[in-house]
Amino acid sequence: MKTIVTAIMTAAFATFATVNAAEETATPITVEGTATCAKCDLDTKDKCQSVLQVTKDGKTETYVLAGKAGGDWHKKICKQAKDVKMTGTVSEKDGEKVFTATEIEMTEKNAPKEDDADKG
Repeated sequence: MKTIVTAIMTAAFATFATVNAAEETATPITVEGTATCAKCDLDTKDKCQSVLQVTKDGKTETYVLAGKAGGDWHKKICKQAKDVKMTGTVSEKDGEKVFTATEIEMTEKNAPKEDDADKG
């Protein structure tokens, strides 16, 4: 009887933990990083694939891009990486982190600020 109760409690806890983990990744986040092509720029894939590289705690994390970052948008970053700010959700598929973008904004991290340009 103890074994059955323990098994039921374990299954219930595992289900609760899984649901909580799914809710955490379903919450949209906003990140800034570099969007580029895994094949043409990084040479890590056999086919073109949009990826987002984000530096976190001194380490570069690479996310496969899904959602708005696929299709025609890929042409903007295939041959030349772009600084971007993206909002979306993170999940994992086939051992890779996947960022499903709902909003994408090109940024210019390295561009001079307006005040700096005026100082000439």
